[in-house]
Amino acid sequence: MQYEREGSVVYNKKLFLQGPLAHHDGSPLYVDNARPCIDDIVNLSIRISHMFPVKQVFIRVVVDGEPHYTQAHIVHDNPEESWWTGSIKIWNTLTSYRFLLVTEHGNIWLNGLGLYSYDIPDSHDFRLSTFHVPEWVQNAVIYQIFPDRFACSTVHPIEGQPDWAIPVTWDTPVAAHTPDAVRQMYGGSLWGIAEHLDYIKNLGANVIYLTPFFPAESNHRYDAATFDHVDPFLGGDEALHYLIDCAHHIGIRIIGDLTLNHSGATHDWFVTGQHDPNSQEAGFYYFDQDDRASYATFDGVKTLPKFDHRSHELQRRLYAGAQSVVARYIQDFGLDGWRIDVAQSAGIYRDINLNENVAEQTRSTMETADTDTLLIAEHQFDASQTLQGPGWHGTMSYAAFTKPTWAWLGRHHPSSEWGAPGVPAHYGGEAMVKSMQAFTTLVPWQSCLASMNLLDSHDTSRFRSIAGTFQALGIALQMTLPGIPSIFSGDEVGLEGRGLEEGRQPFPWNPDHWDHSVYELYRLLITLRHNHKALQDGGLRWYRHDDDTIIFERADKTETLIIEISRKHHAPLISTVNAESLTDGDDLKKGSPMPSSGPAFHIWQVHD
Repeated sequence: MQYEREGSVVYNKKLFLQGPLAHHDGSPLYVDNARPCIDDIVNLSIRISHMFPVKQVFIRVVVDGEPHYTQAHIVHDNPEESWWTGSIKIWNTLTSYRFLLVTEHGNIWLNGLGLYSYDIPDSHDFRLSTFHVPEWVQNAVIYQIFPDRFACSTVHPIEGQPDWAIPVTWDTPVAAHTPDAVRQMYGGSLWGIAEHLDYIKNLGANVIYLTPFFPAESNHRYDAATFDHVDPFLGGDEALHYLIDCAHHIGIRIIGDLTLNHSGATHDWFVTGQHDPNSQEAGFYYFDQDDRASYATFDGVKTLPKFDHRSHELQRRLYAGAQSVVARYIQDFGLDGWRIDVAQSAGIYRDINLNENVAEQTRSTMETADTDTLLIAEHQFDASQTLQGPGWHGTMSYAAFTKPTWAWLGRHHPSSEWGAPGVPAHYGGEAMVKSMQAFTTLVPWQSCLASMNLLDSHDTSRFRSIAGTFQALGIALQMTLPGIPSIFSGDEVGLEGRGLEEGRQPFPWNPDHWDHSVYELYRLLITLRHNHKALQDGGLRWYRHDDDTIIFERADKTETLIIEISRKHHAPLISTVNAESLTDGDDLKKGSPMPSSGPAFHIWQVHD
């Protein structure tokens, strides 16, 4: 059997808040060196409830593929639990470990998913990597901008539009579900973003993620026509330099967006390669040698020809080495990182799979150019294989955060949002938590911290349109779980939209059109995240998760926070701690009922 993590315990017919029987995660509360190097000694701690009679504790660590055991000992004891600590030596670049708990009834394993009384595979073991993510990601809050839809410039107005575009005014409805949707140009630019940096700073975001800024044949620009320069209809190279310089001056970093899986069909490499079979560029794509009008594409879209990463010249130009696109925009412009579009597909075609090589070479190039840059993969599925250390730092957490959150809080799902057949997923709180754990426990803790927790993006419906009155609960979840909170511009003022095109509405700069309660909620929770380190890299313990309520703990060595999120009213639990409310003034008193209203969320700081 699997031992369930207890979220409550009954005494005298009352339900008391209760933590899990045993817990460990990769945070500094349990790992004294979460950024180890080869040959480092790392102390690993586990906390075990006195309700769980454990006699001995061993750490099973895999060294050169072989399991080894080291014993842990009690280093601290209190009336509720014992802390056990043991040491391991970092021998490999990726260290896999779990705990063996010896009881009078037999041996119990603890891995990232919980307690087991039978032997288990290594897939959900805890992991430590010697490849480190930038430290600044712990306090990062990302603000995503679709450049054409954020702000026009009053100082540097853009003259004209590309031939393919349909120029529209800022208040023109998006032509969703029509071919014109990708051709409408609202005139937003990088200059316009620079003129509104104070707005982003005041919201509390400190990282801007820009969707592509290269010339293309669409407003989304994922069909790049060249990587040599910035689209002049966004302001060109000068505007990107200016934006990055201004952002850095006020403490905001800028991340770009790059397609390593494909280019556009008007890209100069593709045009040359298609017309000249003897050119170097001919090897950049999968052309049919008998019919060069036939070639591999992304998802069957003819305007998105797929790169063939077997070409060393493509690697050199695109992502491998100091002369590559990846390096140049970091070195010459000061870009702070890249988000890689459809990263799960880059380098994979039929019997060819160079995906890990693409990820590792890109990261190596970035770290050579600037060791403090961040590499994020767009990956809507299981990204764990390339999140083990030398590849992507993190991912857009669609699988580990967005989809389970939508399934728990979504009330108005579009049926085809994620492309899967059948009906949209609807979870209780327990299923949501287990879905999240199934993905996050496959990767090192540092990769979780470096991944984007997003409620929506330019590729989805707006979360407000999915969750309705539950929007606030999703924001609370996003801002309090491990990972980088990521806001799609407009979410914070209540923008809605069903489907990705409707979701890409221009930002409403008239405050009369804002939902100010949502804006203030974002500001409150972002401020809390910045002010409480436990919300940045603190450990995560799940206390309770039933259909309508989840309760969890974020803790580091300086503080313990308890977060409760409920979809509706529920039976009250008795608090086992004294705690101060950080959100609504409703403090906790030991031995008294906890708030049980809903929909609602609460964040408390424990006193004792």
